Amino acid sequence: MEKKKKLGTTPSHYTTVPKKLSGQEKESEAARLSQIYRHRTSSHDVSGFEPGDEDSATDLTKSEFLAFKASFSRPKYANTYRMEPYRTFEAHIIRKKAEEILKNILQDYQYDGSNAAAKCLILSEDILAAVKDQDFDRYKYIVQVFMVEKSGQSIHIASRWVWDATRDNWVSALYETENYVTVALIIAAYYE
Repeated sequence: MEKKKKLGTTPSHYTTVPKKLSGQEKESEAARLSQIYRHRTSSHDVSGFEPGDEDSATDLTKSEFLAFKASFSRPKYANTYRMEPYRTFEAHIIRKKAEEILKNILQDYQYDGSNAAAKCLILSEDILAAVKDQDFDRYKYIVQVFMVEKSGQSIHIASRWVWDATRDNWVSALYETENYVTVALIIAAYYE
């Protein structure tokens, strides 16, 4: 016949009885724990432990494990529930800055098709740095610079975006000479 186990009792190998330690044993236990914690809090150094070492992760008691786990928890911040930026994107300021940058960099520039792409890259980086210096919070920026030689043709520049009309914004700046036209397009996309 089968023996029936009583419900509500735990097997003897699951129960732990805390044993009382003497003063010297407490000091050695504290030294062992501090060595474990020191090792656990180091970044990725595993040189101190060897296989079969007495100080293994399985030797941790439940309270030690919880203390160890708490040392690695990330701080939790309260939600701000803020849905608007403190300082919204101001198109008129950015337009003036972009036109100023285009004028300063391109006033002595003669159009050459071979180095126009490099010049557009320099212009876009300078304009992006100027926009970021304005500290409009919660915006991501896209800066595109187009440089086209005048040779009697017409040009159409078009862009499509998924747009939030209340928060997103854009600015275009133009610099024109008798040989070429440069258009800078700055897009400020709101980022929550």
